[in-house]
Amino acid sequence: MNLTLPNRNAGFSFLVRNFDAQDDRFASAFGILEKAIAARAFPACLLAVTFCGELVAQKALGRFTYDPASPQVTTASIFDLASLTKVVATTAAAMILYERGLLDLDVPVSAIVPEFADDDDHRREITLRMLLAHSSGLPAYEKLFLLAQTREDLLQAAFTTPLAAAPGARAEYSDIGFIILGVVLERLADEPLDAFCQREIFGPLGMTHTTFNPTPALRDCIPPTADDRTFRHRIIQGEVQDENASALGGIAGHAGLFSTAEDLAIFAHAMLNGGHPILRSSTIELFSRRESAPDGTSRALGWDTPSAPSQSGKYFSPRSFGHLGYTGTSLWIDPDRQLSIALLSNRTWPDCQNQAIKQVRPAFHDAVMEVLGKP
Repeated sequence: MNLTLPNRNAGFSFLVRNFDAQDDRFASAFGILEKAIAARAFPACLLAVTFCGELVAQKALGRFTYDPASPQVTTASIFDLASLTKVVATTAAAMILYERGLLDLDVPVSAIVPEFADDDDHRREITLRMLLAHSSGLPAYEKLFLLAQTREDLLQAAFTTPLAAAPGARAEYSDIGFIILGVVLERLADEPLDAFCQREIFGPLGMTHTTFNPTPALRDCIPPTADDRTFRHRIIQGEVQDENASALGGIAGHAGLFSTAEDLAIFAHAMLNGGHPILRSSTIELFSRRESAPDGTSRALGWDTPSAPSQSGKYFSPRSFGHLGYTGTSLWIDPDRQLSIALLSNRTWPDCQNQAIKQVRPAFHDAVMEVLGKP
């Protein structure tokens, strides 16, 4: 893998590490996660907190599984980001293509992916903005992997998935929409999503542990996410947990990315640093601003924004933006406070029944915010 060093001349600002006193400073926040592990909300977690240009907390807690003999997580452990892929890879790529004049938010999807129209007038109304804002009318999720043997089969199933609502009528978070958006971006960029993201995002930012399809050599650094007894019939470790992304070869617009909390802190730092060196601040403002329609939406373009109640907790400012991932991952960024919180876990181990992270996550965020000074 070719990695590009950050370009200092482009306005890049290195994230300064300053977490010497973190155990005392964030004792209450870390304690919430330790109790969650003891209560089996998840076996392992990894966190990174940035504040005013400094990495002020970085901590690994727990073991790969609930087996006391399993490996301990370290700050170098790599996690399956699940739907954080939608923002760290797909939305970031969309922002770059938008800046270059290659992506028009109000162009119909069918203009780029004609297979999507299917002679359906409603489908012809769906724009790239609607895919990004989750207002396309496409359903949230379908088990397309049960219908498809190949990547091409699964994409065809996604292109022909019936709409669940009229385009623009309501906001419904949709994996299907982001699978299609991934194809749109590949056609606009004229290259695979993983190659584009490596060259344009991960390389320039120095995110050296962020990748689709980790190599087998990295497997021992990656906590398992599932004991899959129904589809793949194996323990899922070092490969994407999401079955649709798996059927797509591990590279998809909705899931498939792996990373560390520190790499996410570097990404968040760039978002807080005016986008340098990969984006302009005006582009970040456009994509992270909550959409005015449909009524009641919390969605921005690709990103989510805090709602009430929110998994971000109660202190993130209204201009904040973030996202969650199914495996128990999250990233929230607050430009008014100049802070970010990344929390990675494998709450889907051994299966996805446990939802306790929904209580843990906001409590952890609030505890961090109370240390850094509530707004």
